Amino acid sequence: MNFLASNAVAGFAIVFLGGGAGAAIRHGVNIAGQRLLGLDFPYATMFINVSGSLIMGLTAAWFAFKGDASQHLRLFLTTGILGGYTTFSAFSLDAALLYERGQPGLAALYVIGSVVLSIGGLFAGLWLVRQMA
Repeated sequence: MNFLASNAVAGFAIVFLGGGAGAAIRHGVNIAGQRLLGLDFPYATMFINVSGSLIMGLTAAWFAFKGDASQHLRLFLTTGILGGYTTFSAFSLDAALLYERGQPGLAALYVIGSVVLSIGGLFAGLWLVRQMA
């Protein structure tokens, strides 16, 4: 196996491990949030989305301006742990990067399109399964 292939395999393994850790943290936060605040509003999910986005911003800025981190550490923390914790953090970073690159129209299209199409996709899935019942 050549270096690029072995490096890609290592990358997948690192993301796999980080993603599992992030998903487990998310599950713990969800349980704690539901026990502390109840089920009347998705407080835990909101907390996860906001905190994950904050941590993604801190992490991305640190890597960009301060840190000398390996690509594997970057993958483990961002795509792995934060991706498993909440994909909203990646969504937020993508929107911010489009905006900071001077493309506010594309950033708005991405945000609005992602939210509307994702919720629409969920309702389409619900509708399709109900038609089969």
